[in-house]
Amino acid sequence: MNKGKTIFAQIMSLVNEYEFKKCVDRYKGDRHSIKFKCRDQFMVMSFAQFTDRSGLRDIETTLNLCTQDLYRSGLKAMPRSTLAEANENKNWHIYQDFAQVLIREAKKLYADQKLRVDLDEMVYAFDSSTIELCLKLCPWATFHHGRGAFKMHTLMDLRGSIPTFVRLTDGRVHDSKVMDKIPVESNAYYLMDKGYVKFDALYKHFHLKNAYFVTRAKDNMVYEILGRSKVDPDAGLISDQTIRLTAVKTSSKYPDTLRLVIYEDFSTGIVYRFLSNNFLLEALTIADLYRERWQIELFFKWIKQHLHVKTFYGTSMNAVFTQIWIAICDYLLLIIAKKRFMLEPSLHTISNSIGQILFKRGNISDIFNQPTLCVNAPEAEHVDQLSLW
Repeated sequence: MNKGKTIFAQIMSLVNEYEFKKCVDRYKGDRHSIKFKCRDQFMVMSFAQFTDRSGLRDIETTLNLCTQDLYRSGLKAMPRSTLAEANENKNWHIYQDFAQVLIREAKKLYADQKLRVDLDEMVYAFDSSTIELCLKLCPWATFHHGRGAFKMHTLMDLRGSIPTFVRLTDGRVHDSKVMDKIPVESNAYYLMDKGYVKFDALYKHFHLKNAYFVTRAKDNMVYEILGRSKVDPDAGLISDQTIRLTAVKTSSKYPDTLRLVIYEDFSTGIVYRFLSNNFLLEALTIADLYRERWQIELFFKWIKQHLHVKTFYGTSMNAVFTQIWIAICDYLLLIIAKKRFMLEPSLHTISNSIGQILFKRGNISDIFNQPTLCVNAPEAEHVDQLSLW
C-alpha cells in the first residue's frame, strides 16, 4: 500500500486534516496566504527538525536539492524569506492547539500501556527545562546575568511518555509558580523533584484533591516523627516514617501528616529522602515511582537534541514558540506512529534514524521492523548519562 510513499509522507498522513484546519481557522492562520499556508509551514518545519537543518538557508538549499522527493512527501521548495515571514507572523497558538489534538489521540492509544511499577492509577512526572537564547537577538527572553532564556514546564503521562501539559514561561519564573496550573486528577500520582516542595501548593492543589505526590525532601525540613514502619534494609530502605512539619510557616501550610521514606542507592551510595502523602504503597514502590522520572528527562533531551531546538529558525517570541510547538507535535507524531504502524524499535532508536531515511520509499513497518536496522547516531553530540534521581 505504501510502496510509493516516503517515510515522511507516511508519518505526516497521521495528521488529522480536519482538526488541523480547525486550529488554523481559529486564529485565521491562512488569511492572505496564497502559496504558502500553515500546512506547508508545518511540513517544512517538521522536515527541518527531523533532518537537523542548521538554519533557514540550510532548509532552502536542502529542499532545492531534493526536488524529486518533495512531491511524494507533500513538501514544497520555498525561499527562506517566505519561511521566515511565516514563522514571524503565523500565530504559534495554532500549533499549541494542534498538539492538544495529538495528545488526546496518543493517550487513547497508550491507555493500556503497562508501567514498570505495578500500578493501575495514572502516573505523571512534572519538571521544567531552561532553554537558553541569545539575549541580543531575543530581548523578550530576559533571564539573568545578561543571558536570555525561557522555561518549558512539562507534565508527562508515563504511559507512553506523552507530554500532556506544556507551559512556556519567562526564564525567571520559579518552577513552583506553575504548580497550581497543573491539571490534577483524583487518585493519580505526580512525581516532582525537590524544586517543587512548596507546601501550600502540595496541600491545596494535590492533597485536598485526593491526588498523590512523590517528591524529595529538602535538607532543612523541620519535622517530628510520629511513627515508624518496618523496612527491608537489603532492598536499600533505611526508614519509613510518618511525620508532621513543626516549623511555624510550613506547619500552617501543610497541617496534615506526611510520609518520609529514606532510601540508599547501593550502586552510588547516595541516600535519598522521599516525601509523599500516600501511606498505602510499599516503601520500595515509593522509591521506584520516583525513579520513573527519567522518562521526562529523556523528553527534554529529545526536545533539545533529537529535534534540534538548540538551533532556532527565528528570533521573535512567535517564531521560537512556533518551532517549540511544532517540535512537540513531531514528537507526538512519532509516538503515535510507533503504535499505529506497530514499530518495534524504541522511540530513541526511531528518533535517531528517522532523519536518515525520511525520503526512503517503502512500508514504514517493514523498514523499521527489519532485524538488521542500523542506526548511526550523530557523533557530534555528546549525551551525558541521565540521572535517574
